[in-house]
Amino acid sequence: MKNIVRSLSMALVLLACSDNENTYDASGTFEAEEVIVSSEVSGAIRQLDAEEGTNVRAGDQLGWIDSTQLYLKKKQLEAQIRAVLSKRPHIATQLASLQEQLRAAEREQQRVQNLFKAEAATQKQLDDVNAQVDVIRRQIDAQRSSLDISSQGLVSETGPLYVQVEQLEDQLQKSKIINPLTGTVLTRYAEAHEVVSPGKPLYKVADISYLDLRAYVTGNQLATLKLNQKVKVLVDDGQGGYRTYEGSITWISSKAEFTPKTIQTKEERADLVYAIKARVKNDGYLKIGMYGEVKF
Repeated sequence: MKNIVRSLSMALVLLACSDNENTYDASGTFEAEEVIVSSEVSGAIRQLDAEEGTNVRAGDQLGWIDSTQLYLKKKQLEAQIRAVLSKRPHIATQLASLQEQLRAAEREQQRVQNLFKAEAATQKQLDDVNAQVDVIRRQIDAQRSSLDISSQGLVSETGPLYVQVEQLEDQLQKSKIINPLTGTVLTRYAEAHEVVSPGKPLYKVADISYLDLRAYVTGNQLATLKLNQKVKVLVDDGQGGYRTYEGSITWISSKAEFTPKTIQTKEERADLVYAIKARVKNDGYLKIGMYGEVKF
């Protein structure tokens, strides 16, 4: 009788285990949107405060790459610009002599006009003084035009120099290592004093406050799923049980693919499956690469 009871108990345990194994519809691993921050300029890393596991915020400056030569080149260009602009003529000073001649000629013109009205000057005298005023005015206009052209030519010469300064300012800004998003540093690829080139990875960061469980479903299961659908996500708690999380389907693949070898679905392995992502709020226990199960 005891043997029968023992056999029945073991059968119930096996049945319960079998039920537990079938409490999910699909399985997969957790992932996050990871960003690899790379160097945008060449030079030696002077500072890099990107320790693995530390939380960082978007916009934080985590270090900088040596930019001494860029700064000096910028100063050189600015000096060249000042040297070119110093050659611009001072129009008011250049025209001062002609302006004084014009004022004297206009006074003489006014005196002759008064004399002409009093019939104390001839028409020729009036015509001569009027012609003299016109000549001086035209000289001033011609001189001003010439000085303007000369000044504008010098300003135009500085245009390419200003563009080079802006390029250097952009490179100087890129010498600062600015963190692009709020998250956690996952991996560090470089150390201070290393010489890097553009494109060299410095560190990897990801927002792990929410993780996505990438799972695979069959065509039959796909028909029952939709975006923003609430699902349950199960994760081993290390004690033979599960932690349960509420998730939401944020992505459903539009193309079928062959089943990954490491992924099992509720039904027998199918030749073609569809990938989905279920987003879950991370309570600190979830890790990238951890195995999880989802129930619809």
